[in-house]
Amino acid sequence: MSADQATTERPARRKGGRGSSKRSSAERHPPAFVAENERRHVEQTDRLKDAAREMSTIADTILQVSARTTAALTHPAMAACAAAAPVRATAAHRQLVTTLTRENGLGFAFSGGRVGAAVGGLGRMADRDSLAILVMATSLRLRLAALQIVHPELTQDPKLVRIIDAVNADRDVEMWRALRELFRHRGAVDGLSRLAPMAVEIFSLKALLDENPLNDHTAWKMASGRGAPTADPLIGVSTWFISRLDRGEGGARPIEMSAYEASSVGARGSLLDFVRNIRMLGNDGRIIIQTITGPDGAHRHVVQAPGMRPGGSRNDSPQDLVGAFRATLENWSTYSGALHSAIADYGIPEGDEVALVGHSAGGSAIMNLAQEETFCGRYRLTNAVAIGSPVDHKVPADPRTRVATITNQHDIVPTLDGTGAGSCYDHHPDWYVVDYTEPFHQFPECHSPSHYLNDLEHRLGEAREHIDEQLEAYHGEVVRTQMYQIYDEPPAPDGFPFLTTPRFDVATESGSGTVELPLTCSDGDGLLAYFTVSPGKAAALMENGSPARPLLIGNRALVAVFAADHRESNLGPYKEVVAGIVVHAPWKDGMFVLTDLVRDVDRRGLGIRVVGSVVDTEAARDAQRQFWRIPAELGDIGLSVGRQRVRVTLGEKDGEGADPLVLGGFLGPGLLSPAYDTVLYTRSGRDVYRATFQVRGRIWGHPGALCKLNAGTSELPLAETLRRLGLDGARPLACLSARSHHSKVSGAAVFSL
Repeated sequence: MSADQATTERPARRKGGRGSSKRSSAERHPPAFVAENERRHVEQTDRLKDAAREMSTIADTILQVSARTTAALTHPAMAACAAAAPVRATAAHRQLVTTLTRENGLGFAFSGGRVGAAVGGLGRMADRDSLAILVMATSLRLRLAALQIVHPELTQDPKLVRIIDAVNADRDVEMWRALRELFRHRGAVDGLSRLAPMAVEIFSLKALLDENPLNDHTAWKMASGRGAPTADPLIGVSTWFISRLDRGEGGARPIEMSAYEASSVGARGSLLDFVRNIRMLGNDGRIIIQTITGPDGAHRHVVQAPGMRPGGSRNDSPQDLVGAFRATLENWSTYSGALHSAIADYGIPEGDEVALVGHSAGGSAIMNLAQEETFCGRYRLTNAVAIGSPVDHKVPADPRTRVATITNQHDIVPTLDGTGAGSCYDHHPDWYVVDYTEPFHQFPECHSPSHYLNDLEHRLGEAREHIDEQLEAYHGEVVRTQMYQIYDEPPAPDGFPFLTTPRFDVATESGSGTVELPLTCSDGDGLLAYFTVSPGKAAALMENGSPARPLLIGNRALVAVFAADHRESNLGPYKEVVAGIVVHAPWKDGMFVLTDLVRDVDRRGLGIRVVGSVVDTEAARDAQRQFWRIPAELGDIGLSVGRQRVRVTLGEKDGEGADPLVLGGFLGPGLLSPAYDTVLYTRSGRDVYRATFQVRGRIWGHPGALCKLNAGTSELPLAETLRRLGLDGARPLACLSARSHHSKVSGAAVFSL
């Protein structure tokens, strides 16, 4: 514990509630909100909390005295005095040590500086307490006593009583056993709900009294109302490690609302309308900005930000767990950056009035915006409303900003900043603080925007009216609404950089229009299967005089069968099945294959000689025939690519009677493979066409796949070719599968034989 953590100045807690105002303007500062369960006990709880605050101030003073005494003992001048006057110096030294170590002095009270912190930490590990810690612990016990008056469930539940008794007696093992028993019988969710009103006091008291010196700093900050915790109070792991995981500058992209969302979004401005909008948004990384024509005819703007997105600790949205922690514990986060990006894109004119409304992590993010002098200098921030958010240690840069907070005392999320229902400090006397409880208080339901909305509608009518009075300038018709998807990083264009290549339009021979080349697909599934066939059968499909020769693996040639579902492409959605023979580089069939494979695809010779193709749209058929001279035909194609199974079906277009070609079955274990690039060769007369085909995404390799090819009885040329190669009933040597991949086919280069 260091002296700079302590000060004798404390924000006094006003009688009758934490949110009371010291100013005279009743319109700007409504009467303090007092929860229903506290109204009968206001005088009694205020006495206890006043005493707790005084004890906290005394503890801070004792800590300062301990730090000054430690500094005197460890000052270099003491050594000089010992040399000049050893008897007097020894007596002074003995007196200082006695003061810092005896129970009738300051306890074991070394603190401040490197030596004080190190020796004090050793004392904590030896279970030696200082007087400052014992006095601060008394302050926390007084706060717990006040909580037990207004929350009788804390004394009626034997499991909670067991936890309180264990912490008060500094019995760590017993406390952990009691917590485990509570969670085992009540469940983790119900247990957290029951602990929430006293969580700050319990965890701070435990951290102050245990033998772990790592959590003392955080416990002191929480107990003294100094600021948000910098470590977890149970073990002492720094929150810095979690906050550093929140990487990115934050970005936003405007998106269209669905028909349901457009009909559900609020058409007028009020607190309930804004909370309904947040409920409608959910937690999937979206925010809303609205422009409202106020009663005076002026346009004002409201930014509405939901809370944390469910799922893993980190995802591509600022609304993840690490983003929520950083928004709470620091003055900036990627969520704040994303809000900046959205507001800039929305185009709010400088000087216009703006209100910010946020729930949970969204409340922390909007308060971070409110703290920025540049933001408040650009816009007139009139109101900030935080619902279920840990924002007690955030201060708007513009003192004119009206702030209202709404928290359920059984919602544990608002306590993450170290301030809970038992706080004896009024950090913001000019805020309107609604800190309440109600019969149904199970977490996480009590944290949801739906639950807060229901309470505002049916339980908190007076508080809602006061906040709506502050938002009166925003009571009007909504004239513009824009929804944004927010990201950790400003989103790159779709397919960047792979699909962002120079493009050119080529007219079709049919005169139906133009086709953009290269041919790209931004979302598709694909399967590539390699089969082995007789070299003679493969060579029989190659035209006389072809400069390319089939690649042999042992004494077998390779045939590639590729099936793909291109959901988003230059040619619109279409499916294709293509077959080809793997060939050496033309005129270089003796070169080492691996040397060619490691080359960039633009310089590679090894590739696939396409011998047949079937597509399911006329646009794709015409493009393949014209631009790549692929002998494409129309057919009915089905494709399903899963992680373990695949199924490809190919039949005649509107054909009946013939059995379709089917490639399907179990793919077997898969390994992530590098990006797939190859060269495609086709032939028309004496002209050879060369194009490159590239795929990016999560590509899985399946050596020894167990799927099987049944060529069926279709009269499609491709099916007949596969039967001629002897692949009816064959299993592939290996397969590559990809889902939601990007692909690109270049225009063809032509050379003559």
